[in-house]
Amino acid sequence: MSEQNRLGVFKTYKLYVGGKFPRSESGRVYEVTDSKGQWLANAPKSSRKDARDAVVAARKAFGGWSGATAYNRGQVLYRVAEMLEGRKEQFVREVAAAEGLSKSKAAAVVDAAIDRWVWYAGWTDKIGQIAGGANPVAGPYLNLSTPEPTGVVAVLAPQKSSFLGLVSVIAPVIATGNTAVVIASADAPLPALSLGEVLATSDVPGGVVNILSGVTAEIAAPLAAHQDVNAIDLTGADAELAKELEIAAADNLKRVLRPQPVDADGASDSTDWLASPGTHRLTAFLETKTVWHPTGALGAAGSSY
Repeated sequence: MSEQNRLGVFKTYKLYVGGKFPRSESGRVYEVTDSKGQWLANAPKSSRKDARDAVVAARKAFGGWSGATAYNRGQVLYRVAEMLEGRKEQFVREVAAAEGLSKSKAAAVVDAAIDRWVWYAGWTDKIGQIAGGANPVAGPYLNLSTPEPTGVVAVLAPQKSSFLGLVSVIAPVIATGNTAVVIASADAPLPALSLGEVLATSDVPGGVVNILSGVTAEIAAPLAAHQDVNAIDLTGADAELAKELEIAAADNLKRVLRPQPVDADGASDSTDWLASPGTHRLTAFLETKTVWHPTGALGAAGSSY
């Protein structure tokens, strides 16, 4: 058969939950189009059941991931960057189609996303030195504060920055030992779903990152109210949805990372994702554990250890 007559093989995009690639339990899909309205693919439309399944997978993975050494987590994140580098051309195509960018601009965005993974990989064994430390106290005690991961974090990915913004909200969550349930951009979910394929073939344990696609409000509502979700990042929510989710999150005292001020379109995507990310997302989902340890006096001089 000549190349002109060959029919291309369309890609089937699936969710990424617990290290596997299920279809939505409801069987629903929705059409994803490019910036010009041309059809790109059908994406799974996640349901409340999919959200609950993702939370179960994230909770199951939390013990092993949070218990791994910070150095090991850094190695794992760096491996993700390696895998992304090898599939760069695919992500350039998907980002260009999703965000209406030229190939050169999409390539710059993908390069920045890979660099962002490397950047956060380097922070895994250093954030404890910034967020923790020894505290001066009056008395024969050692007082040490150390950061620990919050737990399962629901992440609403940015709606407009389908890949760089996505990486910028996922990487700091898992770098600090949390596990994540991620809701991809509703209009541009394909780069996120492809990221699931990269995570599955890297060293990230199944369940550490779970990626859902569909209507953001429909999936976010059960996650905000879920009693086994410890925190929620509202980056991809508009002002009205963010307020509703914040109220629901208060039921079990979830940590809430509020979205940036909204832009003229009413979506909280005014963040410049190319700017230096700083450390605020690394510390957003950390708890501080403080330990008091008594010291003993040695000798008549009163020195202690």
